[in-house]
Amino acid sequence: MSKLYFRYGAMNCGKSTNLLQVAFNYEERGMRVLIIKPKIDTKGSDFVISRLGIKRKADMLVDHGENIFDKISDWIKINGNIHCILVDEVQFFKKNDIDDLFRIAIIKGIPVICYGLRTDFLMNGFEGSERLLLIAHSIEELKNICQCGKKAILNIRKINENCVFEGSQVEIDNKDTVKYEAVCGQCYLKLKGEL
Repeated sequence: MSKLYFRYGAMNCGKSTNLLQVAFNYEERGMRVLIIKPKIDTKGSDFVISRLGIKRKADMLVDHGENIFDKISDWIKINGNIHCILVDEVQFFKKNDIDDLFRIAIIKGIPVICYGLRTDFLMNGFEGSERLLLIAHSIEELKNICQCGKKAILNIRKINENCVFEGSQVEIDNKDTVKYEAVCGQCYLKLKGEL
């Protein structure tokens, strides 16, 4: 039986790099992968981009409300069988999207490996990530370190280099410079003014 995997971690822990490495490993063995990402993730357009400088065009962009099970089934009919589905920025998917990915793993017998954040900059869960934490067969944390040297578990949002603790959950394109950084719990609370 194929499985649904969730590999999560704070910013800069290597999620996209790991996804691209897994794709390379499959293809090196003559196997085909399908790389998908949500349309809402406009950073990098239709590419999966690693901070190491490697990138690859996604095979499929998925919009809110699309039936992923049907979309992937149609893709397979046109392009042929695949051995693995790799999903970037999975936190932006909705509960029903994750359920579709689960169904693909079980019904189609294709492993689905999802990469994304667990929480946003306010320590709230993303809908897609919360669902994966409930139904994924395998959950793996990819680790990163905070600037203080402790394990980073959270993300902060900076706009024009200033930490902010309010705003919409998704902020990718903005007239200001928006950045995210991985931090430990102690540094998060210090930056928020609670320590």
